[in-house]
Amino acid sequence: MTATPVGSYAVDTGTGRVGMVMGYEGPYAQLRPPGGGREWDCPPEELRTATPAERIRAVNGYANARSRGEVS
Repeated sequence: MTATPVGSYAVDTGTGRVGMVMGYEGPYAQLRPPGGGREWDCPPEELRTATPAERIRAVNGYANARSRGEVS
């Protein structure tokens, strides 16, 4: 299995969350949500590259929440 590259968007299949791969620390991949925020750990075997549609949906979801004042 090939590691998802740092800087790419990926899906944590355990949670369904989409994030940018920030790096690998110990046995985990570290992902950050679109727009920033707290990183979370994901076992690499539960990680897959996000499709273009998943990436757009995640980024647009963040932008919409920000425009409604739900995130700063």
